[in-house]
Amino acid sequence: MIPSALPLIDLHRHLDGSVRVQTILDLGVKYNLPLPAWTVDKLKPVVQVTSPQPGILAFFEKFKWQTLVMVDAGSIRRIAYENVEDASLGGLDYVELRFSPWFMAQAHQLDPKFVTQSVLEGVEDGRRDFGIPVGLIGILSRTYGAETAMRELDVILSYRDNFIGIDLAGDEIHYPGDLFVPHFRRARDQGLQITVHAGEAAGPESIWQALKELGAERIGHAVHAPEDPKLMDYLREKQIPIESNLTSNVQTSTVRDYASHPLRIFLEKDICATINTDDPGISAIDLDFELNTAAPLAGLSGEQIARARLNSLEAAFLSEPEKQKIRQKYSL
Repeated sequence: MIPSALPLIDLHRHLDGSVRVQTILDLGVKYNLPLPAWTVDKLKPVVQVTSPQPGILAFFEKFKWQTLVMVDAGSIRRIAYENVEDASLGGLDYVELRFSPWFMAQAHQLDPKFVTQSVLEGVEDGRRDFGIPVGLIGILSRTYGAETAMRELDVILSYRDNFIGIDLAGDEIHYPGDLFVPHFRRARDQGLQITVHAGEAAGPESIWQALKELGAERIGHAVHAPEDPKLMDYLREKQIPIESNLTSNVQTSTVRDYASHPLRIFLEKDICATINTDDPGISAIDLDFELNTAAPLAGLSGEQIARARLNSLEAAFLSEPEKQKIRQKYSL
């Protein structure tokens, strides 16, 4: 029997895709930035997704407004702090925030190490003020190529003790995972846990590569996994967690609509699938929306939604004592 009270956990949330519209406006005014509009209401349809985009790269275009306001240490600290505050306001018991130092640095040609330090300071202030556990995952951005990704890894490893894991994100089609095998070997050697965006734009072969060559312990999206029955069996047998993101997959046209999303199939086949927000600042959603609106539209029963929430706790990059603390809170 599924308990009535369950943890709220978000494992796949991009810090650099979670900037408040009000913050974009405030920082745009403060730094005299070329915003497309000067009220929150007029900014929303430009900086957030209001209809499905023709593909992932079109969705990525929205990020330019998020990164445009990452001007200096103060702006980055504010964005990081508000990420933690928003998780707390959403009632989350635990959140994992991921970010690419290189991506966040590009708009104003900042030092990625400076960006990382500013994020760490903002997150730490948020932890202190809101008392919510936060895990940080460093992203290697595929889109800049293997050489830059190694430099990005250098930055992340220079703050090794502040990160729980490493991720690979960006243009999956043009920068396949086999370009990044040395990067992930090095990250694993440093004891970082591994999650990889795979099977979102590319097919099941991308997921296999992430598992077999990059050492992925979790897979972000994995939308195309059901195309390969052997892969589905492997995901179930090895209990590889899937970080599903319903609304963002609809908005990027990765799936046609909520009903076409494979999350229900994952859960029916006893794969450890979870429900997450991805880029809530761009998608204009929160975890409550994903659980109570998107998941039913995707055909999930109440019991399946509850199972996905329990899966999130098991899949979290937390120590067993940390997981047990959350279990005790809910008498699980």
